[in-house]
Amino acid sequence: MAPPAASTRGGDPGEGDAPVVRRILVVDDCRNGAKTLAMMLKHMGNQTQTAHNGAEALEVGAAFRPDVIFLDIEMSVMDGYEAARRIRGEAWGERAILVAMTGWGRDEDRRRAREAGFDFHLIKPVELAALMEIVAGVRPASS
Repeated sequence: MAPPAASTRGGDPGEGDAPVVRRILVVDDCRNGAKTLAMMLKHMGNQTQTAHNGAEALEVGAAFRPDVIFLDIEMSVMDGYEAARRIRGEAWGERAILVAMTGWGRDEDRRRAREAGFDFHLIKPVELAALMEIVAGVRPASS
């Protein structure tokens, strides 16, 4: 699932428009990695929150109502596949863009991600350009 030129769920503002602030949840059991990605996305003008397992992602997501969720697959407590399925079952998670971030890149892994409800499947280490392209294509729910 490679990033498209523009997501069907969003779009960039035109020149002269106010900056678009997206609510982004970063979920990774590697706390330093989650914190670093969240700080980078915040520096780009977004609101960010972090969680460190799938169960925590559900709790934080319910309160934060993210537009985009970057979700690691292999985590303790609840893996990313199960978290994605549960997020998709929540009213707040139906429209969120779910992005799998994983070291797993086989066809089977991509199929499982699609079936769980992910919109994108990125292989770690994730390229900054791919992250930026996904985020830029998302229109916040508040707009």
